[in-house]
Amino acid sequence: MTKTPLSNQDQLPTASVVICAYTEDRWTMLEAAIASAQLQTYAPQAIVVVIDHNPSLFARARAAVPEWTSAGGPPLTVVENAFDGHLGSARNTGVAQCGSDVVAFLDDDAAADPTWLETIVGPYVDASVHAVGGAPLPVYETKRPRWLPEQMNWVFGCAYDGLPTVLAPTTRLIGASMSVRRSSLAAIDGFHSDDHDDMVMCHQLAMTFPDGAVLFEPRAVVRHNVVAARVTWSYFWNRCFKVNRSKARELHRLGNAGDTTEDRSFVLGAIGRGLSGAGRDLTHGDLFGIVRFSVLLIGIGTAAVGFAVGQLDNRRAS
Repeated sequence: MTKTPLSNQDQLPTASVVICAYTEDRWTMLEAAIASAQLQTYAPQAIVVVIDHNPSLFARARAAVPEWTSAGGPPLTVVENAFDGHLGSARNTGVAQCGSDVVAFLDDDAAADPTWLETIVGPYVDASVHAVGGAPLPVYETKRPRWLPEQMNWVFGCAYDGLPTVLAPTTRLIGASMSVRRSSLAAIDGFHSDDHDDMVMCHQLAMTFPDGAVLFEPRAVVRHNVVAARVTWSYFWNRCFKVNRSKARELHRLGNAGDTTEDRSFVLGAIGRGLSGAGRDLTHGDLFGIVRFSVLLIGIGTAAVGFAVGQLDNRRAS
């Protein structure tokens, strides 16, 4: 494995990796995630595994630490979620265990490429950078359905068509592959959401640091497992509806930090790219291009209905 020369790595801020887990059903994936964090070309200062309110999984993970660390490598700690709530509070628990400049987050069902941490930490040499996200690329348990448009990969937490193809500013990151400057996260008092912890963090950073930057780095790759249940029609439309219903609640709670500009931009871009792609597919004899474009429109429409219902929820609650 070729590593960046130490002279270059010495210029990088220190970084830790936090992995949150909640179910023993993902045990094999969790072990793969931990192993990938241990094999980074830029070694993390620490790896923290946070178990989210599952005593059985916590006991199993604690017992596995000697095996996981038998070959040496970065210090590895297993802790229980110290707060009420789930993913957002689990991330806060992990951050509290870190003393590094940057904290990077990896999902328990994702494995990082060897250069992931080095790549995602690189932009922090610029003091105006507060958070950097990478690209979770899907690894399918079963074959990807032909009807599923690339623009909708966000449904199962993966990078989608429409994200920057080079290092560039963005307004939202994907939680399966993201990082944040620890001092910047402290300035917004940590994570405040379980369902939209990544989105809320980015909005609050933008409000707190209006001259700062949140970046997307597509070369910071993790391989995100997509189980068969996540590439079904029922999962697709349910996810489109439920995610956007809860998103309306979170944006309402954010107040002035809430902004749907990114959503509107995504919708317009997705429709344009989807229509162009359908045309290209047809010229190559792929009739599923029209199906994918139709599904794209259905997904966007379902998401819009979910958001509208969420806004009604807000009005009823106020």
